[in-house]
Parts: sequence; structure tokens; C-alpha cells
Amino acid sequence: MLNMDEDALELKCHILDLPWEDVLVPHILCHLPLRHIASLQRVSKQFQALIQVYLANCRNFDLSQIGTCIPKEAFCNMLRDNKVLQNLSLHNCAEWVTDKELLPVIGQNQHLLRVDMRGCVRLTRHSLVAVSLSCVQLQHLVLAHCEWVDSLSLRSLADHCGGLQSIDLTACRQLKDEAICYLAKKCLRLRSLSVAVNANITDESVEEVAKHCRSLEQLDLTGCLRVGNQSIRTVAEYCPKLQSLKVNHCHNVTESTLNPLRKRNVEIDVEPPLQRALVLLQDVVGFAPFINLQI
Repeated sequence: MLNMDEDALELKCHILDLPWEDVLVPHILCHLPLRHIASLQRVSKQFQALIQVYLANCRNFDLSQIGTCIPKEAFCNMLRDNKVLQNLSLHNCAEWVTDKELLPVIGQNQHLLRVDMRGCVRLTRHSLVAVSLSCVQLQHLVLAHCEWVDSLSLRSLADHCGGLQSIDLTACRQLKDEAICYLAKKCLRLRSLSVAVNANITDESVEEVAKHCRSLEQLDLTGCLRVGNQSIRTVAEYCPKLQSLKVNHCHNVTESTLNPLRKRNVEIDVEPPLQRALVLLQDVVGFAPFINLQI
């Protein structure tokens, strides 16, 4: 008969003895932050093999979870076998990632629903064309501060990704009204759009967006200096689901146009003139007088 020590030795089980693809990957590793997943690779060769299996089956890859800039070699190694990605965020490799690293990932992941390329200054229009051709089910795309985005690449996106629900084109300064109008006519399901910080955008494209994207909920026009009351009235008329409108620094948009939207409880980033005056007065004298706003 075995003694207590022999029993304990007999029952000893290592975590790696559990089934990898049936237990460890879907029920344990999926609950760990990506930074911990990356750290586990350095424990042993067996753990490295396990993590590679996990990464090959990972559907969400968000580099912002790691906390620091990931090396180029690590990025390529982590995604080399993955063909099932649905969410890809390039936040922590924006300064170095190029078409060379990204195109293979896009090419073998045709089920992507969400891609975040904000601030990826070294990419080119070829990456956006690749996304449009490979990821026809794409729903959410962030291209903020990607000044390489041009009219032709955006047209390709519109032609192939008609189910797009949100797109952030903040500071994509090559884009003009023509490109935004084309996008609006092709992507009728848009619920969120940002064309902020682009002096090329005028009432023409904003009106086209309003008329074709009737389910629009969020519209960011911050810094679009050539946008005025005309297009905002069109947005108010054609977009009954609108929840948020950003028009800060749109100096041609007046309170008379915004007021009907305020009455619909649309969140607007510009305070009413009287409210702004009270805030300014409080900053100057240290307090604001009581004023009955219902008079």
C-alpha cells in the first residue's frame, strides 16, 4: 500500500498535462490579458508552444493591453499562424508597422470585423486596399491620423465593405467631399462617422452623409471650418437616431441650428452661448450670478 508521499506523487498533475485546445486555450488562457500571454512564452519551450497554439486561435488581438511598444519580430511571430482574427488593434506598434508586416496578417484573416490603425504613419494606401479586398465583413475601422488615406483607397473600402458601421477618418487630410460622398452612398449602415480636423470637408459631404446614412448616431465634425448651418439642418432632418454631434471650432454653425437638436437630447460638445458666458464669468470673478434660465 502506498504511503502519503507516494500518493501525492502519484496524483501530481502539471497544468500543461490538461488538454490544450479543449481546456487551456478556450477556458483558461482566453481570460488572461495579452501582456500575461506574452510573458508566459518565456517560461519554457512547452509554454511557448502552448501560447503559439493559443495565438493561432485568438480572435482578439489588442496590442494596447501589453502596455509598451512591442518589437517588430514579436508581432510577426505572434500572428504568423492566426487565420481567425476578428479584432485587430495596432495601437502599440503604430510608430514602426509597415505594409510589409501588416499585409500578410490581413491576407490570411478574412473574418476581421474591427481594425484599428490609428496613428500608423508608416503604412500606405496598399494596407487599406488590402483590408477592403480581404475583409468584406468589416464593420468598424479606425484610421485617425493616417494621412496616407486617399480618395482611391477609401473608394475601394466603400466598394467592398458595404456593411461598415463606424469609421474614424480624423485628420485624414487628403480626403475631400467627393470621397466622403462616395462612402456615404455605398455604406448605408454607417452609425458613427468622424471627419474631424479636415478643412476640405464642406456642407456638401455632410448633407450626403445625412441623406444616405439614416441610422447615423454619432457624427464628429470638430474643426471642419467650412461646415455650416445648412448641413446641420439636413442632419437634424434626416437622422432621427442621432445621439452625439461634435461641432467644436465649426464657427459657421450657430446656436439657432443646434437648439432643435438639443431639444431632442442630442449630446453636443458646444455649450449654449449663455452657458458659455456664465462659465467665462465664473472664471473671471470666481462665481456665477444666479440667472433664471426659464424666463
